[in-house]
Parts: sequence; structure tokens; C-alpha cells
Amino acid sequence: MTSSPDIRAEAMRLVDRLRLTGATPVETDILQPAETLLDLYGEDIRARAYVTQDPLRGETMLRPDFTVPVVQMHMASGVDRAQYVYAGDVFRMQEDNTDRPREYLQVGYEDFGDDARAAADARVFALFSDLLSETELKPATGDIGILIAAVTGLSTTERRKAALLRHIWRPRRFRALLDRFSGAGKPRDIPTVLDPDAPEIGKRRASEVTARLAALRAEADTDPIGAGEVELLSTVFGLSETLPNVVSHLSDIAIDMPALQPAVEGLVARADALAAAGVAIEDLAFETSYGRTSMEYYDGFVFGFSRPDRPDLPPVAQGGRYDALTRVLGQGRGVAAVGGIIRPADLLEIAP
Repeated sequence: MTSSPDIRAEAMRLVDRLRLTGATPVETDILQPAETLLDLYGEDIRARAYVTQDPLRGETMLRPDFTVPVVQMHMASGVDRAQYVYAGDVFRMQEDNTDRPREYLQVGYEDFGDDARAAADARVFALFSDLLSETELKPATGDIGILIAAVTGLSTTERRKAALLRHIWRPRRFRALLDRFSGAGKPRDIPTVLDPDAPEIGKRRASEVTARLAALRAEADTDPIGAGEVELLSTVFGLSETLPNVVSHLSDIAIDMPALQPAVEGLVARADALAAAGVAIEDLAFETSYGRTSMEYYDGFVFGFSRPDRPDLPPVAQGGRYDALTRVLGQGRGVAAVGGIIRPADLLEIAP
């Protein structure tokens, strides 16, 4: 097993390499306010974060990642263009895999304010690819923006689209909603009125329950999403080939789903930028749903570098674009943002 001093030495080596980009080293508190993370991820994050109670700061969490506090720091600075590098411990519960560490060192790089998004995506991917060039890690890419565009383009109500977008990172829940909205799920038995003599139990008032029932009845009366659109959506979500082949497939699908066109144009621009950065895109794996279950705050390009012999393990390095997160943490003011992280302990495990 790799020793802690070796892991920290490897982390510093990576930091030194990343500083050559002009990135500024930063640090963040190990204890983070739980409220921000709960607002972003919901109660689900409690299953994988260490939560504690501080008498003055209230509910806090041991730092589950660096990106959120670094984004908060950057947005509070009022600066648009900046690059940062960091190294430090993060903490994650491992209920499903007792062999994975609960505390591990993470090295990261974040790039803010470059509005040439395709070029910035390509530059960050090429940077990580170069850092990992002496390993046998296999790169993979995707684009959450393609999924978001496909859902946004559905011919249905804004309420339905918002519900699908909210659960886009939860495939089972997403599928259940899509089945219900397309008429494939079991119809709900919705009461028309409340019993006026029923007692009010819990925090919801009778007026709130009545409003909710009205919304459910309106939903039940809405025309289902057509089978053709459901099939197109399933095709988009299931694409997994080389980048040029996926571009070709999506260009064809966009003819029948015009809402995809801007996202496809962005994908083409990124492919060109990757090729210009020296990336062999002909062999680059691309999966539209890549990162869908584990990269919740990303809303565009995503990538990862994994061990081909251990697909069960998390990527050794991963990252992507998260413009929407800057708008949330910047109280409406957003900037372009892309970055990634490396797990130095995992990197040392596969070092030649």
C-alpha cells in the first residue's frame, strides 16, 4: 500500500505541474456549512457526507469536495477570469464499498471566466491528458448539456420538463417519471376533494394539500409525451461510441429534435478544439450519459480517466464544465467554469 508521505509528495508534484498554467494555489476550510451543500444536492448528500453540529455555525460537513467552496470563494471575489489549483483531504462515506477510503487526498484545477468555452474545455482535457500521459488510464468523455437540451426540447409542459431535469442524475427516478408522463406508468388514483372533517396532521395545511391535489389532477389531464419523442430521448441518452460517430448520430437526430441543434453545434466546436489541441478524437470514447450518476453539478462537457482493468472503481481523474453552479453560488451572476480533479493515491497505485 502506498504510504501517506508518498501520496502527499505525488500531490505536490501534480500541483507544481498545474501551477505552470498560471493557476493560483488556494485552500478551503475542512468544515463546510451544510446548508449550501444540502441546497445543491438535497438530503441525498447525507448518505455520503460526514455531518456534524457546531454550536456557533450550526450544521456542518467535513469537506466532500473542493469545487463548491472554490466556486464560492471565486464568486465572492468579484473577479471574472482566474485559475486555481489546490490539494487537500476530502471525506466521503463508503457504504457500498468498504475497501474505498473514507478520507483521501484530492488535487484539483479550476478555470473561471474563459468565454471561449469549446477551447477552454479542450485545454483542460488536454492538460489532464498530458498529466496522465505516462499511465494506461483510458479517457472517456460526455456532455450533460446534450441531455439537458433533449429534455428541454420535449413537447410537454414546463412542469414536466422541470421534474425530469431535476432527476436527470437519478436514472431510475427519471425513467419512472418519463414512463408516467408518456402514459406507460400506472395511473394514479387522485382524490377530487379532501374530507372536510379530516384532522390536519403534520406541517402541511389543508390549503396546501388541496393545491397539490389540483396540480396532480392537472398533470393527469395533460396529454402524454408521444412515443416518438420518448424513443428519440432514449436514443440520445443511450449513445456510446467514438466522438466523431456520436456527432454524426446526434446531427441526424437533431433534424427530428431541433432543440438539440445548439448543443450539437457546441459539441462539434469542442471536437474541433480537441483536435487542434492534439487530442486523437477518432479514438476518443464519448457517452452522452457519462457521469450522469456521479457528477451532479456539471451541466456541459464531462470527462474521466479510468483503469480499463477496474471499471468498478471511480475514475482516477475526472472533471468538466459547471457554469450553472456559478450562477447558483453567485446569486444569479454566473461565469464560464471548467475544471477537474485527480486522486494521487489512485494514480500511484497504477504508476509504471
